Amino acid sequence: MTRTGTEAAYAIPLDKIDVSSPALFKDDSAGTYFERLRKEDPVHYCAESAYGPYWSITKYKDIMHVDTHHDIFSSAAGFGGIIIDDNIQKGGGEEGLDLPNFIAMDRPRHDEQRKAVSPIVAPGNLALLESTIRERVGAVLDSLPIDEEFDWVDRVSIEITTQMLATLFDFPFEDRRKLTRWSDVTTAAPGGGVVDSWAQRKDELMECAQYFQTLWNERVNEDPGNDLISMLAHSPATRNMTPEEYLGNVLLLIVGGNDTTRNSMTGGVLALHQNPDQMAKLRASPALIESMVPEIIRWQTPLAHMRRTAKEDSVVGGKTIRKGDKVVMWYFSGNRDDEVIDRPDSFIIDRPNPRQHLSFGFGIHRCVGNRLAEMQLRILWEEILNRFDRIEVIGEPERVQSNFVRGYTKMMVRVHAR
Repeated sequence: MTRTGTEAAYAIPLDKIDVSSPALFKDDSAGTYFERLRKEDPVHYCAESAYGPYWSITKYKDIMHVDTHHDIFSSAAGFGGIIIDDNIQKGGGEEGLDLPNFIAMDRPRHDEQRKAVSPIVAPGNLALLESTIRERVGAVLDSLPIDEEFDWVDRVSIEITTQMLATLFDFPFEDRRKLTRWSDVTTAAPGGGVVDSWAQRKDELMECAQYFQTLWNERVNEDPGNDLISMLAHSPATRNMTPEEYLGNVLLLIVGGNDTTRNSMTGGVLALHQNPDQMAKLRASPALIESMVPEIIRWQTPLAHMRRTAKEDSVVGGKTIRKGDKVVMWYFSGNRDDEVIDRPDSFIIDRPNPRQHLSFGFGIHRCVGNRLAEMQLRILWEEILNRFDRIEVIGEPERVQSNFVRGYTKMMVRVHAR
């Protein structure tokens, strides 16, 4: 954070702070605004923003309270869903698509639909996937040029995660980059560099719907398979979904399987470049990968927030939140809370309790694929250490203009062989 950025965060009147501005995340200046809110007003009301009035929950324990009290704080699409931008849930009003999915549902429908896809990440299935992931990660890393500049986001992070998604869906491998595009479009609003209009977003998501409908029609008439589409097509909880609900759940699984892992794969490289002492520690003791992986996920916090809507009046952090109020849990801020996490702004790969972070959420909506994400990152770093001495980041990475996905669009690197 530059001195200018720090001064800006502390110069603005407290009641005028609006941490929802995507520009704060694109230029990586949001952290100091959250630092001030944690100190001065941890449950903060913003009366005016591009998304209407909302509450910011910025401290670890308060976020945990909201995340685990799903009876009071609703995720349901009918109340507004799980993103601060109502337009993304509704797809831009009349021009858009209303796409229900199980993360934007409350109990009991949430639990029923989540259960339909959870076998994909059962321990036995993860064990079966490990050799496939390792083989593919190795092939991607072996294809990289040594001592030449290239974009890590495109060549490694996107390629590995998209290959994994194609496997989970049993999706045509030659078309796998469509999954990356659909993931980006799902979480995008016009003006952020991904789509130009809500109509364009709708058109691209309808292409996704048509593609996946063809795959559904094939799988529903076959014996149940070990892929996500087959699981949805054959589960009693999901086999009678509307087309909109099917597309909503497909997009949820695409985003969930893409953004967390993809941006952590980039963020980890950046963190180790910025902290050469930690890279030296890792080189000396490769077993630290086990604790480094959750530290990468905490440090990066690939999804900056989740939103809820209050179903009744409630008190959080001494503030009264009224029924109908929009409540935003800033996971990124909670992961920097020094009351819970020691030296939270530091990247420390041998933390004693590295899984003490909020990046996967808590309660009934905790990320269903968290162990798969960790496994992919673990394998990536095991294979990196086998091949490269270090990965040098060239210049500043380009970040996503989004208050939801905390990620990267480009990061130039140079890899150095062992």
